Amino acid sequence: MDIQIGRITHYYDKIGVAVVSVMNQPLKVGDTVKISGHDSEFTQDITSLQVEHAKVPEVAAGDSCGLKVDQPVKEGDRIFLIGHS
Repeated sequence: MDIQIGRITHYYDKIGVAVVSVMNQPLKVGDTVKISGHDSEFTQDITSLQVEHAKVPEVAAGDSCGLKVDQPVKEGDRIFLIGHS
């Protein structure tokens, strides 16, 4: 079963970066996530996370981060953890 780990709070379409609110467990570089919205769903590996424009290896539950996404997303889309390193 996939575990919801966060949700999209903002999306910068010009640079393809989503702002993610991490909810109940850490999100790490190397994790595989599924991003699910009303009209799209895709899977991607986490290759880079940023907090305040600085690259970080992990983001703790309760924090927000920037995440480069492979496809456009929308505010409110949910992120599910489906694999991790």
